[in-house]
Amino acid sequence: MRDSVASDGPPAPDRIYAIGDVHGRFDLFRRLMNIIERDQAARDPAVTQMILLGDIVDRGPDSANMVRGCMKLTAVTDRFVVLKGNHEQMMVEALQGSLFVYRQWLKFGGKDTLLSWGVDSDVVEGPATKESLRIAAGVVGRETIQWLADLPLYRRHEGYLFVHAGIRPGVALAKQRADDMLWISEEFLDSDASHGMIVVHGHSISEAGAVVRANRIGIDTGAYRTEQLTAIGIEGGRTWLLQTSDTPALELTIDDAELARFGRQRLAFGDGAPSPDDDRDAR
Repeated sequence: MRDSVASDGPPAPDRIYAIGDVHGRFDLFRRLMNIIERDQAARDPAVTQMILLGDIVDRGPDSANMVRGCMKLTAVTDRFVVLKGNHEQMMVEALQGSLFVYRQWLKFGGKDTLLSWGVDSDVVEGPATKESLRIAAGVVGRETIQWLADLPLYRRHEGYLFVHAGIRPGVALAKQRADDMLWISEEFLDSDASHGMIVVHGHSISEAGAVVRANRIGIDTGAYRTEQLTAIGIEGGRTWLLQTSDTPALELTIDDAELARFGRQRLAFGDGAPSPDDDRDAR
């Protein structure tokens, strides 16, 4: 597994904004980016990094633009990081040739994703065959599939670990299984054990809002069906929440050049202003 810590390279970020599961809601993501920019402007200048916690695809109507925008940003800056979620993993396994996974993926949001890429509806809605899989993979393209396959599983920042689903309690980070980081549920959610760091995660939906525990913070608020996409800001021991309801930042008790850079890069997501299951449950 890869970690974000390196001995050389650009300075480590002082401020983190982590964003929960977008699930194809490109419109909400752009709105949240505007909210984050305003929050940045209201705070002291700081080296900032944004981390998306995975599941940027499926269920919502605009996965293609979401992925294309993220690909552009990750290509030009290390201050924008996308982690792999279980839906990215399913998409990769499906489009790399697994007919079994392809059939499962279509049930859990893959149809919406392929339609957003312009795959013919007859292909998407018809029988899931090797031929329809081949057509779908051809439309999405090798470059995109490889980018999704190469997404990292986690990032660390000071006393925080950012990961899609969570980690298995009592297991050292270096020995965590990718399957757990992408899929784990109750074993992680119900645990009060210390993980040696606070785990910031998505995957498990809480429509009532972010879940804040001593050992974890969950920020998947079910954006694709609730209209509420959530981010958490972290800096110097302080944490705060930002949401697409555009309420003031909610404190949790969590450089101008960088801000301008994010402002320019947001345009890569498109023109126009943003608008004001299997047994494991593919969340």
